[in-house]
Amino acid sequence: MLLEIKDLTLLYGRIQALHGISLAVNEGEVVALIGANGAGKTTTMRAISGLRPVAQGSIVFDGTDITRMRADLRVVRGIGQAPEGRGVFPGMTVLENLEMGAYTRRDRAGIAEDLKMVMDLFPRLAERRKQAGGTLSGGEQQMLAVGRALMARPRLLLLDEPSMGLAPMLIQQIFEIITRINEQGTTILLVEQNAQQALSRAHRGYVLETGRIVKEGTGRDLLHDPAVKEAYLGVA
Repeated sequence: MLLEIKDLTLLYGRIQALHGISLAVNEGEVVALIGANGAGKTTTMRAISGLRPVAQGSIVFDGTDITRMRADLRVVRGIGQAPEGRGVFPGMTVLENLEMGAYTRRDRAGIAEDLKMVMDLFPRLAERRKQAGGTLSGGEQQMLAVGRALMARPRLLLLDEPSMGLAPMLIQQIFEIITRINEQGTTILLVEQNAQQALSRAHRGYVLETGRIVKEGTGRDLLHDPAVKEAYLGVA
């Protein structure tokens, strides 16, 4: 097991955002976390990456308890994130943004190899490598955010709403790339409101409602679950 979360509780001031959630991600999997706005999906991702302190519970990554570990040390250990809202550096070029993703690394040959891998994965970024990140389209910025996270060579890639605000054709493209990234050996935890796409490509999934896990199962099982279909797939 690569990631194991047990009884995780997280507070925003006096508001309890997560109510003792538990989930696991095995090496090589794509695991989807779905739920409505405000369910606690992004909060869960921020807890895993170390951007939000945990009130109770534990986060174990590759056998090591990282619950209180600094965020930058989690990146070194192998956790990368493409955050909600993309978060590209607008004044830096595409190439500089990608290089920032490798800021914890010192292996120049490996960085050059991964840069080529990202450019091959996202040919649009190769075409715009000298262009400022802030001038890219929404889809291109999403590609850049994912590419930057990959430059850390993560064992676990956290993807937070990668399809948000994208045209249907680009959504399909982004999910095809997510599948390719996984097939190349990267484990993925995916937060996504497009439940159809997420569950279609996930090995397993969890449904989060008001800070609680209410369902879990294989992607296929959740995709055909009547309650999930009605709540998240627009099918009564």
